[in-house]
Amino acid sequence: MQEILTKIAGYLAGTWRFRWYGLGIAWVIAIGGWVWVNQLPERYESRARVHIDTNSLLRPLLRGLAIQPDIRQRVNLVSKTLLSRPNMEKLMRMADLDLAVNTDADKERVLRRLKGGVRFYADRGNSSLYSVAFTHRDRDTAQRIVQSLITIFIENTMGTSRDDGEGAQVFLDEQIADYEGRLADAEERLADFKQRHVGSMPGQAGGYYKRLALAKNKLKDVQLQLREMENRQQEIQRQLDGEEPVFGFGGEDFKIASAIDHRISSLEGKLDNLLMKYTERHPEVVQIRALVGDLEAQRESEIEQVMSEPSLYTNLNTNPVYQQMRSMLSQAEAKVAELNVRAREYKLRVKDMDEAVDNVPLIEAELKKLNRDYSVISKQHSTLLSRRESAHITEEVKQRGSDVKFRVIDPPFSPQKPSEPKVLLLNATVLGGAMGAGVALAFLLSMLKPLVSNQQMLREITGLPVFGSVRLVKSDAEKRQALKQTFVFCGVTLGLLLVFASLNLRHTMGMA
Repeated sequence: MQEILTKIAGYLAGTWRFRWYGLGIAWVIAIGGWVWVNQLPERYESRARVHIDTNSLLRPLLRGLAIQPDIRQRVNLVSKTLLSRPNMEKLMRMADLDLAVNTDADKERVLRRLKGGVRFYADRGNSSLYSVAFTHRDRDTAQRIVQSLITIFIENTMGTSRDDGEGAQVFLDEQIADYEGRLADAEERLADFKQRHVGSMPGQAGGYYKRLALAKNKLKDVQLQLREMENRQQEIQRQLDGEEPVFGFGGEDFKIASAIDHRISSLEGKLDNLLMKYTERHPEVVQIRALVGDLEAQRESEIEQVMSEPSLYTNLNTNPVYQQMRSMLSQAEAKVAELNVRAREYKLRVKDMDEAVDNVPLIEAELKKLNRDYSVISKQHSTLLSRRESAHITEEVKQRGSDVKFRVIDPPFSPQKPSEPKVLLLNATVLGGAMGAGVALAFLLSMLKPLVSNQQMLREITGLPVFGSVRLVKSDAEKRQALKQTFVFCGVTLGLLLVFASLNLRHTMGMA
């Protein structure tokens, strides 16, 4: 720490040796700087503050029904576009600055000055307050420019709102018309696709594969019934061909057989009706088939019992047993023919469905795509209709009462005192710069022409040990001379400060 203090003391001593050089350069810089400050042209700043009220009473009531514009964002956007070239040209005409424009170069110069001089900013404490300021050599011109800026700002903000509303209405109408056409096309494509693939659509009667399995089951049931009926037909034919029906039976027995046949025929008709709706495993179908089997067994038993008795008839044409068996054979043949028709029909259905089974995934995929396109278009169409209605309500609200209200708090005025240049600050800056330059020059000269002032500097320069030092003792005359020079230096420095003070006092009195 001692070494540092010693070095600092050495630097100060060296700088003090060249103090007159530093003071001289300080005077030169200060005088030149003050002359320059005094020649700066005066400029007047006109300022205004605008309050933008965006808190409309209708906002809470219309939330969710009307489009809520971001007023602050809109104002910020307008404030950024305020400095655009069209606005600057409009400002130049409104402030009568175009009267002094003769050439394109003059116009560009005026526009650059306007754009560089306009200041538009929001209040940090209150985002609803905006300040507009402009500085010009003529106080009245500055006031006109600020007033014109406020007018342009209000017109742009309100005009943007109206233009946005009208543009949104036109855009929504165009989009809705476009989506209505696309929706009609999607509906037509979907309806045409369903007509071309009727019977193969998913979701109809349980789906394509379920209907295919149902058709195969019905085919198996019909084929089983056909085999049963063919066996019955063959058995009846065998009985008719293998035995001569010369035995008959009494009238009472014939009535019993006829009654059983009538019940069997009635049950078979009911069974056919049930098979049109249910499968073979349905409880009613199973019950009726069991009952028919029991009746047929009963009839066969009665026929065998009657045929075992001597016949009362010798003519086959009048033999009731023979006639009954012929009737049973005819019924069996008719049933076989009926079942053959049903079997062929079911075979044809199964064949057609088997051939088309490979196209079912493609049909389902295409149907999903058409339904998805239709759903997306329909949803977007509904959304656009809702937004158009919201935009319509928003326009109605704007016509009934504006959602933005402007109020000029501080109107622009013609300033009496110039705001620029800031003479006091500039004079102080010049003084500080001059004194700093003087000290820097004296320090630089001390570095260029160093002087050994203590033992440490001598050791650093020679690299040899220093055993001691001899102090210079000045005479009284030398001391008085040094003190006199110090007083003179302080007086000259004080004179510089007095010049600075007089300049500032003169400026202050002139402003008053």
